Amino acid sequence: MTGLISVAGAAVVDSLENPKRLLAARRSAPPQFAGMWEFPGGKLEAGESFEDALHRELLEELGITVRLGSEVEPDAGAAWPLNERAVMRVWFAELLDGEPRPLQDHDELRWVPLGNGDEALTLPWIPADLPIVRALLERVASGLLN
Repeated sequence: MTGLISVAGAAVVDSLENPKRLLAARRSAPPQFAGMWEFPGGKLEAGESFEDALHRELLEELGITVRLGSEVEPDAGAAWPLNERAVMRVWFAELLDGEPRPLQDHDELRWVPLGNGDEALTLPWIPADLPIVRALLERVASGLLN
């Protein structure tokens, strides 16, 4: 992943053991993604691990702390491609403390039921996040979260 921008993302669920809901965040910017849904998270800072970046970003963006579960890994490669310059790694995360609020980069948060995966797929996700949503739904259905 040398030379690429590294991004950490969280699939925040209500429970790692028995997830019923996923927290989705609606982008407020940039214009090409405003109004689209994504996994909260952000870019790694120099010397920061993916996990540390995720904890920092979730506190900054949503005002929450989480417990990380397993990573939602792609079938090929170490990370999900976002574009030609950036990749993202995504972890399941369980809310530990705080009430999620859209503090930065988002104008709305929504808990999406996972019992019927079709509901999660009806949101207009950022195109690069859609394959991750599909993989996440498969993992939830098979019970592979931690």
